[in-house]
Amino acid sequence: MSDLTVPVSEADHIQGSAQATVTLLEYGDYQCPYCGQAYGIIKDLQAALGGKLRFVFRNFPLTKAHPYAELAAEAAEAAAAAGKFWEMHDTLYENQRALSEESIVEFARKLGLDVPQFAEDIEKRRFRSRVRKDFMNGVKSGVSGTPGFFINGEKYDESWDYDTLLSALSRLSG
Repeated sequence: MSDLTVPVSEADHIQGSAQATVTLLEYGDYQCPYCGQAYGIIKDLQAALGGKLRFVFRNFPLTKAHPYAELAAEAAEAAAAAGKFWEMHDTLYENQRALSEESIVEFARKLGLDVPQFAEDIEKRRFRSRVRKDFMNGVKSGVSGTPGFFINGEKYDESWDYDTLLSALSRLSG
């Protein structure tokens, strides 16, 4: 097991309380089909564990395998600047088979974002450095593929199916 090299901080995208007994961190790729499966599992885990679980998401776009992964990650960060990271995060995963430049702009419109500002942020790659920073921090922590999970700062390499992950999280959440 390796440890998370950059601890969770206010700069991260976090759902749940800092007082939660267990933190699940994912390095994810919006176009990765395995991350798409994990997305649903994480939603179910959040429902099952409630306030005991804090979930953190960091970008890890695998650009060679997924041509829209980096664009999608930058779109999520652009939405975050408008206070709508989780809405865009969910939309991207729920529509991951339809990712394109056009669809991502349409998602922004449907989420009520300032589309001209959003489009400018994407065109000028304003959030590219944030995405790359997440990616490099993942590499430093031993992430080599997606989804890459850490539980309470330790790399989790077991199966991430619902039952196995729930068992691992429950052991730590009490």
